Amino acid sequence: MQPFLTQLMETLPRENKLIELAKLFFKQGIIGFGGPAAHIAMMEEEVVNRRNWLTREHFLDLVGATNLIPGPNSTEMAIHIGYTYAQWPGLIIAGVCFIFPAVLLTGLAAWIYVSFGTLPQVAPLLYGIKPAVLAVIGAAVWRLGKTAFKKRILILIALAVVVAVFMGVNEVLALILGGIGGMVILRSISPPVAAILSPLSSTLVVNVSSSTNPPNYSLWQLGLVFLKIGCVLYGSGYVLVAFLQSELVQGLGWLTQKQLLDAIAIGQFTPGPVLSTATFIGYVIGGLPGAIVATIGIFLPSFVLVALLNPIVPKLRASKYMSAFLDAINASAIALMIAVTIQLGREILFPGNQFDWFASLIFLVSAIIIIRWRLNAAWLVFGGAIFGWVYKMFVAV
Repeated sequence: MQPFLTQLMETLPRENKLIELAKLFFKQGIIGFGGPAAHIAMMEEEVVNRRNWLTREHFLDLVGATNLIPGPNSTEMAIHIGYTYAQWPGLIIAGVCFIFPAVLLTGLAAWIYVSFGTLPQVAPLLYGIKPAVLAVIGAAVWRLGKTAFKKRILILIALAVVVAVFMGVNEVLALILGGIGGMVILRSISPPVAAILSPLSSTLVVNVSSSTNPPNYSLWQLGLVFLKIGCVLYGSGYVLVAFLQSELVQGLGWLTQKQLLDAIAIGQFTPGPVLSTATFIGYVIGGLPGAIVATIGIFLPSFVLVALLNPIVPKLRASKYMSAFLDAINASAIALMIAVTIQLGREILFPGNQFDWFASLIFLVSAIIIIRWRLNAAWLVFGGAIFGWVYKMFVAV
């Protein structure tokens, strides 16, 4: 099936493909609230279900491969899809268009932060967006899980990974152990036994006194700091906080603790990859040049790593042992998404260990709509924002 899709895509004019990629990933960058799991869920809905650019199996292979390299997973998935669909121009167009809205909004927030010392209140909108995004993630986990869990043993591997994550094992370590352990188990199962294991498919306001260009500031050094972070960053946005704390607050003294926390908060309140926080910090430290250098530094490694990795993914699938490794990695990646979904669900639907009935209602309605009518995720995000704003401003007073 995948060779047929590849041949079909090659018959389309390159310009048309690039325009399609630009439109899709610019939209994804605008509506991409909820973190990497939500971004990947939205991409799966668009490129697998709606456009048939990739088979679900190939999409899962790319998800698994992306989890093995440092950098922002959802950005790297956008780059993977762009490269698969339109080669090198597609790689650049998809990645840049996905990143650009977040960078633009974060840069604008940084300008307001530095110039005026305040930011508008956006919490009521996000209150409704979060449960809608949770429904999008849950639907994607269900669809991808039906494809990833080709054998019952893969479900056991996924459960083990979920348990390991909740026991405090590092996500990357749990993923790699799941992949290696799964490969060994899958290749050790004899054909008759493998046949028995049948497939399963049946009120943010901040005040600041900040100045750009701190003492001993160097544009090149700023770029190198973020380039290094982009090369080694595994895990969530909380890992990013640790790097920034060590490098810019404690090490160089270019950023105060309060500025760092404000930057992370703003990164969470804008759509797209959370690594756009680099744009904000770069602007606070060095103005527009600092924002540009920091943004390029943190995202550039993702483009390079995907360009190196994408061409060899089909070759990995062709190898018996590496194919088993990919199957196990895919199941483990779905396990990580399940763990994230559970954690987000607990925070969104039970904040402070108290049941939030209205957020739960938005989640339930969104889940029914996306499963029953497959409504585009953009409408769910927009609807959730409106209902959340109305509830917070006029009902929950």
